[in-house]
Amino acid sequence: MNAEIVSIGTELLLGQIVDTNAAELAGMLAELGIGCQQRQTVGDNLPRAIGSLRQALGRADVVFTIGGLGPTQDDLTRDAIAGALDEGLVEDADIRDGLVQFFADRGAKWVESQARQARRPESGVAIANPNGTAPGLVCRKAGKTVIAMPGPRGEFVPMMRGPVREILRELGGGQVIHSQTMRVAGIGEAAVEERIQDLMQGDNPSVAPYAKVAEVHLRVTARAADVTAAEAIIAPMVAEIMRRLEGAVYGLDDTTLEAAIVAELAHRGLTLATAESCTGGGLAARITGVPGASLVYPGGIVAYANEIKAEWLGVPEGLLAQYGAVSEECAAAMATGARSRFGVDYGVSITGIAGPDGGTEEKPVGLVYVAVADEDGVVTVQHQFRGLREDIRTRAKQFALVLLRRRLIQL
Repeated sequence: MNAEIVSIGTELLLGQIVDTNAAELAGMLAELGIGCQQRQTVGDNLPRAIGSLRQALGRADVVFTIGGLGPTQDDLTRDAIAGALDEGLVEDADIRDGLVQFFADRGAKWVESQARQARRPESGVAIANPNGTAPGLVCRKAGKTVIAMPGPRGEFVPMMRGPVREILRELGGGQVIHSQTMRVAGIGEAAVEERIQDLMQGDNPSVAPYAKVAEVHLRVTARAADVTAAEAIIAPMVAEIMRRLEGAVYGLDDTTLEAAIVAELAHRGLTLATAESCTGGGLAARITGVPGASLVYPGGIVAYANEIKAEWLGVPEGLLAQYGAVSEECAAAMATGARSRFGVDYGVSITGIAGPDGGTEEKPVGLVYVAVADEDGVVTVQHQFRGLREDIRTRAKQFALVLLRRRLIQL
């Protein structure tokens, strides 16, 4: 089954509203194993909206619209769907009566324009909206399905997660579509695909890779009569992928990299400390965000100034003078200093130039060194990241965790 999303509203094109609804819907479709190969955004213009919907219906089995179901003249979604399906609009008397009663119960004046929300294409059936006045719609014609949902998030999300999910399940023949996400770190996307390429050719279960920052996520999806049967189909595939990736799979579903590291350290009775410069404590924040991190993490030092690196981490002043704070030598000394200062098994350090200023030809913005010190010595890795300041800081934290895990499990 293939789906397409058409978001309707000029405010989206003007950048006045960020289309988080479409992203949320795409995420649910991915959870259900439904392909979404196209997304469109169109303004409040009836001919263009009809054209967009006709294009979508030519490509997809299920077309979703978001927004444009309200009572005003620029709420054109019902009209656009009717036009795309070559149908007329009819008024649903039950919905109109419900709207009239809704306003009467609240002592609000009835305005006839509210009745626009009771109109629907001839093939349409209303989807109840207990959180607002505008009902959703589902239209089925010539093997195609159009599902219209309101734009306000408080109305959109409950409808999407409730009745719309059930409609999609019915369209799938009553089968359950169930997925499990495998999280991989320490191996690049190309290397992952090379090892499991043959497994990605299957249909049930299917395997789909998604590149993340210093990670690869593999979604394994199966269709079956119920969740238990789907999990039975998924389990052998997950086991085979784990065998082929040899320890690079750090967790399943919602497990984060820092949570997997904390759990591994706790299991082994080991401890960790951090020393950070350009990330300003961000690595420590990720680690302490894991419940139970206090069992393995006594603390860390944000050593932004060279004086703090020297005084609190024991980085030799001569080393700083010779190589600079952003150097392999400094990163190694910071990791070793953190390990010694806190008396832990692992010390992790980050030092770099996050920008936008401070770079030179020799040491440009984005140059970052991460290091891990343990009883076997120190390993240091140089990275040259691109992007804005926060992009560089995010990548630095992620790659520090990746290096720590590689060292921890000897990947």
